[in-house]
Amino acid sequence: MSGFQLSPKMFLIVGPFLFLAGLIDSIAGGGGLISLPAYMLTGMPMHSVLATNKLSSTCGTSLTTIRFIKNGMVSLKLSIPSVIAAVCGSAIGSHIALILPESVIKKILLFVLPVSAFFVLNRHLFHDDPEEDSSVPDLKTYIVVSAAALIIGAYDGMYGPGTGTFLIIAFTVFAKMSVRRANAQAKVINLTSNITALTVFLINRQAVIPLGLAGAACSIAGNYVGSSLVMTRGAAVVKPILLVVLAILFIKIIAGL
Repeated sequence: MSGFQLSPKMFLIVGPFLFLAGLIDSIAGGGGLISLPAYMLTGMPMHSVLATNKLSSTCGTSLTTIRFIKNGMVSLKLSIPSVIAAVCGSAIGSHIALILPESVIKKILLFVLPVSAFFVLNRHLFHDDPEEDSSVPDLKTYIVVSAAALIIGAYDGMYGPGTGTFLIIAFTVFAKMSVRRANAQAKVINLTSNITALTVFLINRQAVIPLGLAGAACSIAGNYVGSSLVMTRGAAVVKPILLVVLAILFIKIIAGL
């Protein structure tokens, strides 16, 4: 990690955007669509952007995952093979990210961000059918969850935005889980892939720890405020905001290429 120095301006950029990312994520999901471009706006090298964003997202995902586990929403038996698969996938993805040239990463992100936004904003893609949801997973469920953890875990190791959404879609469509249960299992896998990728990035000294922790604190604050809002149409209000912010960040990224 070299070629730049931390400045107050970087914290001023990351803080508000990460707060907004946490706020949006708590109400409608998709906070990663804002946090990754926000770090890009600081001017850091792309590998440091990916690593630092992973540090922030790991902190936020940890709190949510612990809450789901405490509430008994996570199947520990189902989690064991999927966690192993997520570790393998994320390790592969993060190592690929490290060897890719910065210019290639930026170009791929120009495709990844709008595609991720499409899936995050189209919640009707989730086939929610609680009546088909079984509390006892069968062989097909284990296979689907583990395969999704491996493939999507690799994507999370490389980039990350939309990972939770992709996992929920895979679980509800192919494993016939309810959205509630799929969301809980997805968080365990998401946390695993985050920790794995972050470990790889830390070993390679890519993460900017002070900025990442500051971003994490702002994101957690945003999540707290968002989860405390009493708004019946919270998601409907947040989605247009997400689109506007994403469009602004996207334009700035293109202008900076």
